[in-house]
Amino acid sequence: MAEVLVYVDHVDGAVRKPTLELLTLARRLGEPVAVALGNGAADTAAILAEHGAVKVLTHDASEYAEYLVVPKVDALQAAVEAVSPAAVLVPSSAEGKEIAARLALRIGSGIITDAVDLEAGDEGPVATQSVFAASFTTKSRVSKGTPVITVKPNSVTVEAAPAVDAVEDLAVTFSARATGAKVTARTPRESTGRPELTEAAIVVSGGRGVNGAENFAIIEALADQLGAAVGASRAAVDAGWYPHTNQVGQTGKSVSPQLYIANGISGAIQHRAGMQTSKTIVAVNKDAEAPIFELVDYGVVGDLFDVVPQLTEEIKTRKG
Repeated sequence: MAEVLVYVDHVDGAVRKPTLELLTLARRLGEPVAVALGNGAADTAAILAEHGAVKVLTHDASEYAEYLVVPKVDALQAAVEAVSPAAVLVPSSAEGKEIAARLALRIGSGIITDAVDLEAGDEGPVATQSVFAASFTTKSRVSKGTPVITVKPNSVTVEAAPAVDAVEDLAVTFSARATGAKVTARTPRESTGRPELTEAAIVVSGGRGVNGAENFAIIEALADQLGAAVGASRAAVDAGWYPHTNQVGQTGKSVSPQLYIANGISGAIQHRAGMQTSKTIVAVNKDAEAPIFELVDYGVVGDLFDVVPQLTEEIKTRKG
């Protein structure tokens, strides 16, 4: 059976959920071979094996932390040359897409970004994408070289599939370009205790209808009861009510959670492009003609200041 390379997104050995989703998808295409780089790479082996990795290629060097992107591209290129995989899967983060694009150029292959599903095809992996601001769904495959595919978080349910815990050192020679962009400082992001927006299974968002930064406390209260991430529309961000890092939309972040709750959001195409692939969409808006109601699974026509606190209290009661 062909091998499929999976790039491991981890922090000091703690593997992030999108990587486990990639392993689930990789098993549809062949035998997953994980590539873990940097500090703590060897510590990822156990959980990767629990989710189907038949082999984990590891390499640790200071370059991965000290320089941007290119050392990781060098390592993935070395892995491709060592394994000759049927495909390379990478999480669809900002860094992941840059790594994937650079790798595809290096190895002379086609690339597919932001896939939401994968299946095996007679002529290689077939990727499902949501395109043109989520107005269409397409199926595509790479016709040249080794397919390089980035996959959106929450595209598949993680499934455990214990495999042999085999760890091998990956031989990597860094190129001259690897030290071209040096990291000069790092500032830890202040933790809110909530999930990462792009990886969260539930996202609760607020828009223009929230009507002020102080009113986002209502949105946050609901999110905290659900264990959800907090999102915001462009209108709310442009008004200075919530940070740009939480913006959902074409010029913000794309999310694909199991549940998306839009509060006071009209549903402009810019916002829809960033959340339309959510599995279940709920909207609360006092305007019954708001475009958001065209794509929801459940809609509540009402004032969010009445509806959201009641919903939060009901969830709290049921949890108690």
